[in-house]
Amino acid sequence: MAKKKNNLLIYGLIALVLILAAVAAYQAKNKEKGEKVQTEVSELRTIRETVEASGKVFPKTEVKISSDVSGELVELYVNEGDSVTVGQILARVDPEAYNSQVERARAGVNSAKAAAANSKAQIETFKAQKEQIEAQLANARDIHKRNEKLHKEKVISDQEYETSLSNVNSLEANLRAAEANIRSAVESAKGAVFQIKSAEATLKEISTSLKRTTIYSTMDGIVSKLNVEKGERVVGTSMMAGTEILRVADLRRMEVQVEVTENDLPRLSLGQLVDIEIDAYINRKFKGTVVEIAHTANNAVGDMGNGIVVLTSDQVTNFVVTIDIDPASYQDLISPEKPYPFRPGMSASVQIYTNTKEGIVTVPIQAVGTRDREKDKKKGKAKQVSNAGFDDEIKEIVFVVNADTVEMREVKTGIQDDDYIEIISGLKEGVEVVTGPYAAVSRKLDGGDDVIVKNDEEEENGN
Repeated sequence: MAKKKNNLLIYGLIALVLILAAVAAYQAKNKEKGEKVQTEVSELRTIRETVEASGKVFPKTEVKISSDVSGELVELYVNEGDSVTVGQILARVDPEAYNSQVERARAGVNSAKAAAANSKAQIETFKAQKEQIEAQLANARDIHKRNEKLHKEKVISDQEYETSLSNVNSLEANLRAAEANIRSAVESAKGAVFQIKSAEATLKEISTSLKRTTIYSTMDGIVSKLNVEKGERVVGTSMMAGTEILRVADLRRMEVQVEVTENDLPRLSLGQLVDIEIDAYINRKFKGTVVEIAHTANNAVGDMGNGIVVLTSDQVTNFVVTIDIDPASYQDLISPEKPYPFRPGMSASVQIYTNTKEGIVTVPIQAVGTRDREKDKKKGKAKQVSNAGFDDEIKEIVFVVNADTVEMREVKTGIQDDDYIEIISGLKEGVEVVTGPYAAVSRKLDGGDDVIVKNDEEEENGN
């Protein structure tokens, strides 16, 4: 009896094994063969190509107010955030030292004028002396002329004749000396005039420095930055920029400055439209326009002196692009309590629209892969599609679904946005192409491979 039960158990196990083997064989026979892929049909779309960058918000007009003179800041009339108007007094540097210099310079002008007046008086004195000598000389010549006649007639002695002649010669010498004195006095008077001009220029310079101790606003705006406190010393000269005291900005007109890589720079041009996102305003986009593109990289190294120019490629080369923010795009943010919604230094990111094409054949970006043309040649693969103009070592391809297999087709691509890319040639509208998974498109799939389209599963997994 026990033996019979053991045989039944053995037969049951054998039957179970046979059934499981049959089920496995049936599943293996009916198992789907091929790579599981997702697909999408190529369609006509509008693509707006963009360049993305990030940067900061700045006032379109911002003026740095610096001191032109050195001294202690004895008065500070504004605070950061105050509104100011052109010509308004902002601060005052201690003027005492400059007052003393003005008095000294004014005394120098008066001294120079006194010296000039003295020179003019000397000229008049020397002219009077000359006139006196000329009168004496005329009289001496008359006397000598008579003595000369009397000497010929032997009326006077030789001594008397020579005395009169000597007197004439002496007065003539005195006349020449008087004329030289006049010329010297005239030149001295001219020098005195120059001394006056020099003294007056010094007085004007010192007076200007005195005026500069009072610092005025050069524009209407808001004090956007205050760098000093009352009582601090500031430094300033007429030859170089002095201590920056504050900045005045016009916050009614703002701009964004962003850095763009050299690869993206050729696609940019003035007037292109921009979408601007500012971190302070979440889920809000502002409009703008490209108004300036730098001609020199912001990290370029120039002449280091002695004719040596240093060139470096260690860093990424970026160019600064300036974008005006359209006031109409933020008018709803302006209120009497908050007249200026933006502040200098706010973080911003931009999308610059560089190109727009409508009604073009497009596929998802992930549908386009690449293959090495030389490797394909070595493997002896024939081109499935022959298109002229594909001469690069790396070719761009898409996999076109044909029933349960795929065809590898070479394409030429154009502009792209975040999701789709333009197909210039090699593919028409309405063709089903493989879009994923990434590993399949990038390296696994080949022309003629079997595939299993699982778009439904992809949607379920996505949900």
